[in-house]
Amino acid sequence: MTPSPDAKNSRSQGPDSNSPSAEAPGAELPNSELPASGQVAPELSAPTLKSLWRDPMMLLAFGFGSGLSPKAPGTAGSLLALLFMPILALLPAWAYWCMLVLAFGAGVVICNYADRRLTGHDHPGIVWDEFVGLWLALASVPASWGWWLAGFLVFRCFDIFKPWPISVIDRKVGGGFGVMLDDLIAGCGAWLVMMGLVWFL
Repeated sequence: MTPSPDAKNSRSQGPDSNSPSAEAPGAELPNSELPASGQVAPELSAPTLKSLWRDPMMLLAFGFGSGLSPKAPGTAGSLLALLFMPILALLPAWAYWCMLVLAFGAGVVICNYADRRLTGHDHPGIVWDEFVGLWLALASVPASWGWWLAGFLVFRCFDIFKPWPISVIDRKVGGGFGVMLDDLIAGCGAWLVMMGLVWFL
């Protein structure tokens, strides 16, 4: 995920933008005015913790609020994901891999929803992809904080520097699938490195 600021594009105004009923972009709607199921929710220009709690899909996309970090939201999201490892490490191997498949599939839907509500592709605050990428990087490594921290650092290197083909996917593939895919590949690269370290050490 590219941690660069989003370039804001002005949204077209309605027929009467000065009327009291006109909503500014990013303005929160009261519960009674939230869109019905199947409709696209209004755009959020500056998500807040309050607005995330009102929208569970956005809360998950922003990693339970970790994506609101003003600096390095991807790293903040990865750190929060790391805290889940003592629980996830209790799963048998087959259940852990099933969890990853489900988390990735859900992430495509979650990130696509958030990507449509936010200006620009792959908003830096969307960090669910970091959660899944890190959990993939730590799959099958010994269950200890030393190994988990090493995997965290390796994954962050892949995610930040984006070696090929991660950089191409990040630029070319859109939507929720694109948001998830580049971090999935970063997680695969980090997992291979970690498996090499486990093998040789």
